[in-house]
Amino acid sequence: QVQLVESGGGLVQPGGSLRLSCAASGSGFSIYAMGWYRQAPGKQRESVATTTSGGRPNYADSVKGRFTIPTDNTNNTVVLQMSSLKPEDTAVYYCTAEIVVAGGGPDEYWGQGAQVTVSS
Repeated sequence: QVQLVESGGGLVQPGGSLRLSCAASGSGFSIYAMGWYRQAPGKQRESVATTTSGGRPNYADSVKGRFTIPTDNTNNTVVLQMSSLKPEDTAVYYCTAEIVVAGGGPDEYWGQGAQVTVSS
């Protein structure tokens, strides 16, 4: 079975930077699309950034110019580079992927979540 494993969360000061990674493990699968969502306490989960294979990333207005999905990611890993972080960026960040296994239809997979805390 396919798993998504996240790494890179932590505590950072306002204005700082943080890098999140999401790696898909398993065999016999292809990734159609990947993205990042976040959920703050008491808030609904919201989309942060999404991308498709060979496509251009799309970013939420709240993070444009600050968050980046590098274009040189491998086909089984997606990175979220965060800079100029603000306290309102504090949330649990989840990666998600639309994956096709063994020629079947696409299925949604989610990472375990990574806590990002922006505070002095």
